[in-house]
Amino acid sequence: MRTIAGRPPARSGESNAPAPSSSQARFALALAAGKVAGTASRVLGVGGGTSFPGAAARWVDPHVLQKAAAASDARKVVVTGSNGKTTTCRMLAALAQAGGLSVTQNRSGSNLLQGVISAAVRGTDLRGRMDAQLLLLEVDEATVRLIAPDVRPDTFLITNIFRDQLDRFGELYSMARGLEEVIEALPASATAVLNGDDPLVASLAPGASARRLYFGIRAASADAASAGADGPVPEHAADTVRCVRCQQRLSYRAVHLSHLGDYECPACGNARPGLDVAVTAIRPSRGGGSEITVETPAGTFPLRVSLPGVHNVYNAAAALAGSIAQALPRPLDPAQARQSLADLRPAFGRLEEIQAGDRQVVLAFVKNPTAYNATLREVLRRPGRKHVLAAHSNTVVDGEDFAWLWDVDLEDLVPHLASVVSSGTRAEEVALRFKYAGAGPAAMEVLPSRSAALDRALAHTPPGESLYIFAGYTPMRELRSIMQRRGWVRPSWEE
Repeated sequence: MRTIAGRPPARSGESNAPAPSSSQARFALALAAGKVAGTASRVLGVGGGTSFPGAAARWVDPHVLQKAAAASDARKVVVTGSNGKTTTCRMLAALAQAGGLSVTQNRSGSNLLQGVISAAVRGTDLRGRMDAQLLLLEVDEATVRLIAPDVRPDTFLITNIFRDQLDRFGELYSMARGLEEVIEALPASATAVLNGDDPLVASLAPGASARRLYFGIRAASADAASAGADGPVPEHAADTVRCVRCQQRLSYRAVHLSHLGDYECPACGNARPGLDVAVTAIRPSRGGGSEITVETPAGTFPLRVSLPGVHNVYNAAAALAGSIAQALPRPLDPAQARQSLADLRPAFGRLEEIQAGDRQVVLAFVKNPTAYNATLREVLRRPGRKHVLAAHSNTVVDGEDFAWLWDVDLEDLVPHLASVVSSGTRAEEVALRFKYAGAGPAAMEVLPSRSAALDRALAHTPPGESLYIFAGYTPMRELRSIMQRRGWVRPSWEE
């Protein structure tokens, strides 16, 4: 078994907890500090207590997360991956709550170390007790190696691996090796829930002790594929198109999103594993979203996924797999599952529809080519010419390497474009990308200020029509804060 984050795994019967000199008093003081920090954040209007409480608690006791997790009898689920973490966690929480279980989670999507600790602090009382039956944590891919040894998840779920923030994560295989180390450290009693349609994810840690459970799509649709001489072909921006064993190009029977699909290596025979949770049919839903049929160990049943796009079908399959993989101690009830997913609203910034006076804003968080292209497909399914605000920055959080924008299929959007305003610290580069995609100068405007850009983009949008905002993480939060101050949305931590 490999060492994670420089800490050797505990032997049977031992704990990685600090020596008794780190007393319960220090743990209690850390919890108190975190709770006070959270209250202060909300009262002073400087945030919703989604990150700062974790920093305060960890400053008092560096082992606060480990102690909180160890003191709880809750099932512990960690969800990571490039795309879909927040929505998958919301779906998992909805399934758990429908079954009568209480949940502690970092619902706002604050998924770095401070955000994860904040969620644990919020769910733990000053005596170190966590009453929730499920501790559900969304964790950043690069942070998960720091968190997993302390949390010791019963279920570790990976949604997918796409090219994302190369300057922070490194290339795909570097990220995969880190996730593989986490799986290899899981005990035999734990479960690794893996996207079987992702060749890289499905291949992780084949010799690990943990049980493996695969989810994916077995339906015949090929939403994002083009037909080639040898069958469906992944889109041009796809990342994992070669066999992880022999590096020969994979052959696909179906492609559903980027490189996700039913694949096989013609050279060595490496192929998609058998799916434990499989979506076998996908149909558009009259009210938006999708009607799907899903096969699970609990039986085959229909579900309505209220959120649009094949990426949300994947999120639903992942959540169902997570709920089955020991995440929920009660059997999955198909009727409850259907109701839970049908009633789910989008997380903030995930094609979130916001009423702005007599106009509608559709806010979309896009951070890599796969997320952007999936969002573009959903927007282009809607009628009418498109008014767009594209806001991107190159902060450390957003990723300083912005070259991925040139792999986004803006050429598909431009023929339907009525106006575009670019904003953020990379506003000029965004405008340049739209120019090379074919947008004329008369349709484009550059306004780095987020507030001014929002006002100008809304002014271009006729009453009764929609403004589509494509934004990276930091501009998305900035624009949503502006809309919050104007009374159009509630704070993100209340969503």
